[in-house]
Amino acid sequence: MKLSDRDVLIDPCNNLDRVKDYGFPHTLLRGGLTTLVISLIVLIIGLRPDLFNLDRGLYIGFTQIVVILIGIGLLTIGANSILNAFWACSEKTLLADIGTRTILTGYVICVFTALADAFGFGTNPPPHVVLGTLQSRGVIIGMIVILIGLLLKVRWSSNRAAPLEREDENQPI
Repeated sequence: MKLSDRDVLIDPCNNLDRVKDYGFPHTLLRGGLTTLVISLIVLIIGLRPDLFNLDRGLYIGFTQIVVILIGIGLLTIGANSILNAFWACSEKTLLADIGTRTILTGYVICVFTALADAFGFGTNPPPHVVLGTLQSRGVIIGMIVILIGLLLKVRWSSNRAAPLEREDENQPI
């Protein structure tokens, strides 16, 4: 079966004849690293806006909380896409799928604990939303859960010694 260039662009594992590096998707890795760098800048802007000559109040307010959560979310997306690059052209294990769900659960914990005042669960009423001690501890717990999910998603062993073979009807994968 002859594949067109468009098919190869959609799925890099289709054209196995031209792949010299055993199917490692460099584009996914570069995209994930770029997302990580951009998200780190956004997170630093959220945590320390005074480093960029932006106005900083006495407390971490609603806008700063949202920017911090956007930075954490982009960090999570970047790290997840980098780890997905190592699973390219192969089936993920059940542990990696559990890791994906754990990552998402950790981010939900971060969002709901950081915005507890905005949702009405915190001690401050909604016009005076601040990131308090309990909320910051909840964000740290959420980030620990994200880290556990990322560790579950790591591909600890790989067989990259042999190139990927073409999928035929008579040959098992």
